[in-house]
Amino acid sequence: MIEVLVALVILSFSLLALAGLMVTTTKNNAFGGHMTEAATFAQDKLEELRAIKWENLFDGNNTDQRGGSTGINYTRNWNVTTNGSLKTITINVNWNDLTSHSIRLVSVLAQ
Repeated sequence: MIEVLVALVILSFSLLALAGLMVTTTKNNAFGGHMTEAATFAQDKLEELRAIKWENLFDGNNTDQRGGSTGINYTRNWNVTTNGSLKTITINVNWNDLTSHSIRLVSVLAQ
């Protein structure tokens, strides 16, 4: 009888450890989905700006907000600067799930 009780205690501890692991795995998967969505929003804006003629791409910055399919709201900022015959495009995407996160894409265009 004591052996069965000891086995149940060991089983209980291992099941509790697995439950904690499941919570961590779920959070990491959600973060990966948010990161993928943010990178897609940044890449979309970069491709849109790269499609503009070099002469029509003016210095400045702008902001827009997008709602993602995961229910998270993303803020996308972009900045264009000219340095001689080069234009640098910097795109930042910020979002907040439980904490604040951001990614940045930088591209340089030559004339």
